[in-house]
Amino acid sequence: PQAHGELEWETPFQLLIATILSAQATDKGVNKATPALFAAFPDAQTMSQAKVEEIEKLIRTIGLYKTKAKNILRTSQMLVTDFGDLLPDLPKDKKVLQTLPGVGRKTANVVLAEAYGIPGIAVDTHVFRVANRLRLAVGKTPLEVEKGLQKAIPREDWSDAHHWLILHGRQRCKARKPLCGECPLAPVCPSAI
Repeated sequence: PQAHGELEWETPFQLLIATILSAQATDKGVNKATPALFAAFPDAQTMSQAKVEEIEKLIRTIGLYKTKAKNILRTSQMLVTDFGDLLPDLPKDKKVLQTLPGVGRKTANVVLAEAYGIPGIAVDTHVFRVANRLRLAVGKTPLEVEKGLQKAIPREDWSDAHHWLILHGRQRCKARKPLCGECPLAPVCPSAI
């Protein structure tokens, strides 16, 4: 009932960067890399002055680190150039956040919900799988599932539901071997085996 995000961050900027890094990576792996990254470059201003090779060195343990390093540098530069008057805050608009390199709908939803309390459902692989298996929202794309979940869940619960679904997917409703035998939702789950 007290589910929450597992990324470690102190500022909205750090959450944004950690969430960019979390794509196709584990939160545990991101949390191992970000302390050194944020010690060297704690904010958009300092990160925007980094060399891409410096960022790569600090995030090398994370998948797709070369592309992510370029996106993090370009995002930091855009934040300073285009939104410097807002810093240390970030734009609080999903579409504006999505103009930043490496920031998609999921990342924008995470940042807005976690940093600013703006309701959102970020559909990652776990949310997508669990929502479809439970038939809370059936869809072939993350956007279809997000819209379905928004209809099925009261707006004030969106951010919590996002965490509930993620943790359920990580702990019980696993991709290859779901633990239906120990799942409290098995009696009402149309996909339980």
